[in-house]
Amino acid sequence: MITFHVISLFPEVMESYLKTSIIGKAREKKKIDVCFYDLRDYLNDSRERVDGRPFGGGPGMVIRPEPVIRAILKAKGRKKNTKIIFFDRKGRRLTNDYARTISQGYRHVILISGRYEGIDARVYEVFKDEDIERLSIGSYILTGGEIPSLAFIDCVSRQVEGVLGDYDSLEESRAAGRSVYTRPQSFSYKGKSYSVPSVLTSGHHAKIDRWRERKG
Repeated sequence: MITFHVISLFPEVMESYLKTSIIGKAREKKKIDVCFYDLRDYLNDSRERVDGRPFGGGPGMVIRPEPVIRAILKAKGRKKNTKIIFFDRKGRRLTNDYARTISQGYRHVILISGRYEGIDARVYEVFKDEDIERLSIGSYILTGGEIPSLAFIDCVSRQVEGVLGDYDSLEESRAAGRSVYTRPQSFSYKGKSYSVPSVLTSGHHAKIDRWRERKG
């Protein structure tokens, strides 16, 4: 089983997604597990702020290093086979191949979900000798790291044996084009008929695979 340890200021926004559908069932079956670490729980004093103004000036706020470090240490404990992920749009791109490597090589993955202008860079320096990765889910900027964390968990979980139930459900392992169809075989809309391509109802699997490859 692989366990995802998510460090976040807003863990509650992730829980509803991770309770539903395939990921929720995978958690119930103990194929994966997800643990949350609210950064506010790792302040020395409840009156302290999690964030502070950036040195050198500039807009926004930066998450202070101490609570992040404490949360990482709590998540890591004495665990082995542990990977620490920092989300960074300039980092290594998340791919299915990388997700497969993670699913097969690690039992624990710590995901640092940043907010505001980011996390104090000294956190990365503190853990630079650990098994860490700067990872990107795309060349764009989001308001927080919760969505990248969800994308990572979803992508990696699909690669865990038994999560999808059927290996053929892995789109990357079969000739799956962008165009998919289901019942009814034909329907009308505003006087125009829309039908499933005849090759898909032919029963000729080799032709179907070739058609899907062309469409893909």
